[in-house]
Amino acid sequence: MAIFDLKSSISTWEHGRLARLRSDEECRRRAGETLALPGPGPKSRRNFLRSLSRTGLVLSVEAILSSIFPWRRLSARDLDPFNTPISAGASLGVTLTDIAPQAGLDAVCVFGDPRTKRWIIETTGCGVAFFDYDQDGWLDIFLVSGTTLQNRDSGFGFRGSENHGQESANQKSEVRSQKPEDRSPQNLAGVLAQSSRTIENRKSTIENPTNRLYHNNRDGTFTDVTAKAGLLRTGWGQGVCVGDYDNDGFDDLFVTYWGQNVLYRNNGDGTFTDVTAKAGLTQQSSRPRWNTGCCFVDYDKDGYLDLFVANYVDLDLSATPAMGAGEYCHWKGIPVMCGPKGLPGSKNILYHNRGDGTFEDVSEKAGIYRTTGHYAFTALTGDFDNDGWPDIYVACDSTPSILYHNNHDGTFTDVAIPSGCAYSEDGQEQGGMGASAGDYNCDGWLDIFKTNFSDDTSSLYRNNGDGTFSDATVSAGMGLNTRYLGWGCGFVDIDNDGWQDVFLANGHVYPELELAGLDTPFKEPKILYHNLRNGRFEDVSARAGSGLGLLRSARGVAFGDFDNDGDLDIVVNNMNDTPTLLRNDGGNKNRWLKVKTIGTRSNRTGIGARVRVVVGNHVQTDEVRSGGSYISQSDLRLHFGLGPATKADLVEIRWPSGQVDLLSNIETNQVVYVQEGKGIVKSSRQ
Repeated sequence: MAIFDLKSSISTWEHGRLARLRSDEECRRRAGETLALPGPGPKSRRNFLRSLSRTGLVLSVEAILSSIFPWRRLSARDLDPFNTPISAGASLGVTLTDIAPQAGLDAVCVFGDPRTKRWIIETTGCGVAFFDYDQDGWLDIFLVSGTTLQNRDSGFGFRGSENHGQESANQKSEVRSQKPEDRSPQNLAGVLAQSSRTIENRKSTIENPTNRLYHNNRDGTFTDVTAKAGLLRTGWGQGVCVGDYDNDGFDDLFVTYWGQNVLYRNNGDGTFTDVTAKAGLTQQSSRPRWNTGCCFVDYDKDGYLDLFVANYVDLDLSATPAMGAGEYCHWKGIPVMCGPKGLPGSKNILYHNRGDGTFEDVSEKAGIYRTTGHYAFTALTGDFDNDGWPDIYVACDSTPSILYHNNHDGTFTDVAIPSGCAYSEDGQEQGGMGASAGDYNCDGWLDIFKTNFSDDTSSLYRNNGDGTFSDATVSAGMGLNTRYLGWGCGFVDIDNDGWQDVFLANGHVYPELELAGLDTPFKEPKILYHNLRNGRFEDVSARAGSGLGLLRSARGVAFGDFDNDGDLDIVVNNMNDTPTLLRNDGGNKNRWLKVKTIGTRSNRTGIGARVRVVVGNHVQTDEVRSGGSYISQSDLRLHFGLGPATKADLVEIRWPSGQVDLLSNIETNQVVYVQEGKGIVKSSRQ
C-alpha cells in the first residue's frame, strides 16, 4: 500500500518546489488533466483518499490536487516556477531608467576627437568598474578615461597637432550643444543651476581628462572623490580590473593604458597608492604597448592573484597610414581610420604573483607567447571544462579569439579553434570586442557570449560539456540584430527569475558614416535579451524602459546592485560623453541571494570560487571573476535570482584551494559573507 503525505505535498506544490520528473511537453500535457480512477467516482475528498489505499496507486501531486481542487486548473508555472518556459511577449516587469544626471555622474569620458576618428587609438574607448573600495557595503563606480592626441599630458606627441585649435572648438561646441536629460529639479532656478554645473564639469573633464572614482552616498547619488583617493591621472586609459593582490582584505585596482599600466594598492582608508614600479609591473619596450583587457586570476592556485593583460595593436602612429590612405582604411566606400587589419598584432602578458607584493612576467614560460599576432580586447576567466582550474578566454578583433586552457602545471594551451569558440558558426573571423561567461541553460557548464563588429551577429557559444562549444546564436534567437556594433556585455538575471538574461551596449567606431549619410549610426541603443528558459532568448529592448533607447557610443559595461534594493543595475562608460546609470526598477519583485566570498587558503577575494545555488530542482552556477564585459569589472559579489523561493536549499562553494563549503536552508533577500572553511560569518538584509 502506498503512503502519501498529502499535507506535505500540498505545501510543496504551493511553494513551487515539486521536482520536475517529466519533460516540459509532458508537464504541459498533464497540467490540465483531472484524475480518472476505475469504477465509481468518489463522493467526497475523504472517499477519494480512501480509494487511493484500495487501489494502491502512487499518483502525481498535480493529479491529486486537480481532483481535490477542481476549480483550480494547474498551469506548468504552478508546477515548477523555475523550469517552465516563458512565452515570447510575456510581461517582463522590469524598467531600466538612466539616472546618471540625478546621481551626479557628470564627468565626460574623453577619448580622441569627438567629431572624427582619424587614428585607431581614438576608437576603442574605456572600461568601468563597480566595486566597493571602502567596504561600506555600497558599490562605488570607477570610470576609466582617455585623452586626446593633442593633449600634452597624454605623453604622446602627434604629427597632426595643428588641428588642436579646431578640435578644441569642436569640443566646446559639443559642450554648448548638450542638453541636460532627465533632470529632476522642478523649479527654473534649480534647472538652470544644475545645467550650469553640468556644463562646467564637462568643460573641466574635457580640458583636464582623468579617470574618475565616484563614492556611493547611499541615497542614489555619488560624490567624485578622485583627487582625495589619489587617482588623478591623464593618459590613454583603456580597461580596469579589481582584485586583492596582496591579500590584505582590501580590493586593489589595475588600470590598463596605451602606455604604462598602473597598479593602485588600496590603503584601506579611502586612498590608493601607485605601486606599479614597486610591484615590478613597469613595461620595458621600444614603444608604448597597447594594453586593453585585464583580469586577476590565481592560475596556479597558490593563494595569490596573478595578472593577465590582453594587448591589441603594436601601434606606431608614425608608421600608420593616414585616414583613407591604405588598403584597410575604407568602410562601405567611406575613408576611415586605418586598422586593425594591416597593422601588426601584439602579444598578451601573464604576470605571476610572487607572494611578496611583486610580479614577474611569465608570458613566454607559461605558453602565452605561443599565440601571437592577435588583436586582443577583453580577457575573461572561467573554469570552462570543470576541471577545477581557471582558463582564460580572450575576445579578439579581426582575428580568431583565444581560449587559453590551463594545463595544471603553470602553462596554457590555446584550444579555441578545436573547441569551437574562435570563429563564427560559418568559420569566419569576427570583430570580437566584449565577452561574458555564464550558465544560461543551467546545466552546470559555463557558456560564453561575445559581442562583435556591425554587420554581424553577437556570438553565443553553448558549452557542450566535453571540451567543445556549439555556436547557438541563431538557434537561441540572437541572429537578427546585425546593425549595431557591440561592446560591453553580460549574463545578468535582470528580473531575478533564476535564469540569466543577456545585456549588451553598442556604439560604432566611425562617426564619419553618419556625416556621409549612411544608415549606420555612431551613437546606438542597447539590447536586452530575456531568457525564455528553453534555450532561446527574446529581444525585449523595446519594453524594458527608456534607458535602453538612449543613443550613445557605449563601450565598457559593469553590473551590480548599486542601490542595494535586490536587483542588478547597469553602468555604462560612453565615449566622449557622460556615463549612463541604468537603475533596475521591478527586478526585486522576485527574491534573490548575494554571496560574498572571503578566501583564507585561497586568495582573499575568492576569485575563481565556483558557487552553486540549489532551490528544489533548479540549480544555478556562477564563478567569482575579475574582468570581462568589455575591459570592465562587475561587482565581485555573486547575485542569484531566486524567483518566489524564501530559502535556498543548498549553497555550495568550491574554492580554488579545493575546500568545499556547504550551506543549507539559506534565507533569501540577503547578502551572505562566506569565509573559506568557516561558512557564513556575516549577513546583511537590504
